[in-house]
Amino acid sequence: MKVLPFQIPKSKDIALIYQEDIGEIFYDKLHQHEEIQLCAIIKGEGSLVIGDSINEYTTGDILIIGSNLPHVFKSDTSTCKTSSMKSLFFTKTSFGDSFFEFGDFAVIQKLFKISESGGLVTNNKETLLESFNALKNASNFERFILFLEIINKLLKSEIKPLSKFIYQKKYSDNEGKRMSNIMEYTMNNFHKEIDLDTIANVSNMTPNAFCRYFKQRTNKTYFQFLIEVRIENACRLLKNHDALIAEVSEKSGFKNISNFNRKFKENKGVTPSKYRILN
Repeated sequence: MKVLPFQIPKSKDIALIYQEDIGEIFYDKLHQHEEIQLCAIIKGEGSLVIGDSINEYTTGDILIIGSNLPHVFKSDTSTCKTSSMKSLFFTKTSFGDSFFEFGDFAVIQKLFKISESGGLVTNNKETLLESFNALKNASNFERFILFLEIINKLLKSEIKPLSKFIYQKKYSDNEGKRMSNIMEYTMNNFHKEIDLDTIANVSNMTPNAFCRYFKQRTNKTYFQFLIEVRIENACRLLKNHDALIAEVSEKSGFKNISNFNRKFKENKGVTPSKYRILN
């Protein structure tokens, strides 16, 4: 299986692809695919790396992932043993080169624009989940009707962009494997100390070459990215109100609590204690 680009399994005569993922984890390799993905998290939680950003996902979330937008789901198996997601995959030309160009569908161009940076729906989630849940037992024609219904609901929803910087180039297999190795190592070891020599070795590059490579593709340094991964993990841990702040700091890879408090406030705008109260 190619890590990047990732091929969505489909029949030749199917334009709209429905997929249901059920397992301990979602596909956890950094990947991109030509299709736009509309998905509903039926069960599960964890981190979503998409474009240049780290985000939390949880049960009930509705996500939009654009064409060739690099992303990876990192399921948190400590809180949820089984993850489930329902997705629709399609391209701008799935139904013909000009289908979405007709005036009747001009409004859908807004959704395509949103998808370029990825999106998280912040309202209307219950009614969208109803439509996603109806997909499983629907015929192909009924799924097409539900697809249009889901798009209509999305266009009436508030959608939070997930990524600010989009690397426009489509990854080659070799480059995709390299970025996937970097992401996988980071997501599995963020709670440990990671120095530049170590992560450069993972990428099979010199430290200087790695720094340029990562910054060019994410518009941030590797250590900025690493801190964001640690902060998102801390956000999940803080929702357990029995966990001590110092314990959360240590489990998220920070050497001392003062540095943790400072970095957390820089990223989230509030202290860890305040974040816990608000969430």
